[in-house]
Amino acid sequence: MSSQYGKKIKISVFGQSHSSAVGVSIDGLPAGITLDIDEMRSFMRRRAPGQNDISTARTEEDEPEILCGLVNGVTCGAPLAVVIRNTNVRSGDYNETLDIPRPSHADYTAHVKFDGHQDSAGGGHFSGRLTAPLCAAGWICLEILRGLGIYIAAHILQIGSAKDDPFDPAGVSKKDFDAIKDNPLPVLRRDAADAMRLQILDAKEKEDSTGGIIECAAVGLPAGLGDPMFDGIENRIAAIVFGIPGVKGIEFGSGFDGSARNGSGNNDSFYMDNGIIKTRTNNCGGVLGGITNGMPVLFRAAFKPTPSIGMEQGSVSLSRLENAVLRVKGRHDPCIVPRAVPCVEAAAAIALYDAYLDSSVSV
Repeated sequence: MSSQYGKKIKISVFGQSHSSAVGVSIDGLPAGITLDIDEMRSFMRRRAPGQNDISTARTEEDEPEILCGLVNGVTCGAPLAVVIRNTNVRSGDYNETLDIPRPSHADYTAHVKFDGHQDSAGGGHFSGRLTAPLCAAGWICLEILRGLGIYIAAHILQIGSAKDDPFDPAGVSKKDFDAIKDNPLPVLRRDAADAMRLQILDAKEKEDSTGGIIECAAVGLPAGLGDPMFDGIENRIAAIVFGIPGVKGIEFGSGFDGSARNGSGNNDSFYMDNGIIKTRTNNCGGVLGGITNGMPVLFRAAFKPTPSIGMEQGSVSLSRLENAVLRVKGRHDPCIVPRAVPCVEAAAAIALYDAYLDSSVSV
């Protein structure tokens, strides 16, 4: 099992949903970086469960505990380790799934891969709980990038049929990022937040779930980050974003819509702006040949509906090798998208900071 990522910044995520703790080890951080742990707590609270009626009833404080790597709040050059204790677990809710796998979960594939020795409680190492340490590592990278004038933020673009306005691909800025914070859900338009909440509550009432799309942008990046063929910016971001449970698709710039256009309608014309080379549009999502071109890096991630639902579903008994019926127990989000927004920001920050350190280009 590999739960590691990165070349220059190397993160290793550990733990299971119902183990005593989950955590992350981060290697490669420069010494001398001041970290405000209260700010880390605030960022991680955006992901934490049990905060409102549209998330899981499981309540966790998600309190980050720094084991090493900091001296008086400043990185010391040693690997930095963070743990988040699991304090509100009900492992008995998952006894049945040891034999009857949940549809669209990793229960069956984990059983095959690990010969039945996997931890099934709460999804084990496959759980969205593991995004808590991802957010801890990502926040550190976000803070370092902010100091370099690079800003990253995401918003909910769509939940069910409710949609927010997309970012302006060529003109998205930090002002847009600040506007997102003023809404009850991370969106640009307040009425979109209200519509999305109704979609989630409707699914919850029916013991069902819904999915959605998160759009993320990074501004302030220099041209020249990333490498062909397999270390391009899209490659790096996709690799870590797909580590977030529930992600089933990712697109950059005009993405799949661009495939239906002519080249004349999808190409981004270059022009000079006060001595800086820019593009009038940004259908490429800020990346050409795997390398940043100085425009905003823009991508969208598609999240499937939460597979753990209260409705009765068809499955199989692994011990009896016969058809079975399952009604999932436990506490689950009717939609994981709102809590996944900081996870996407964290993943993008880790990927982009790793690419920055791996490049000779300076901001």
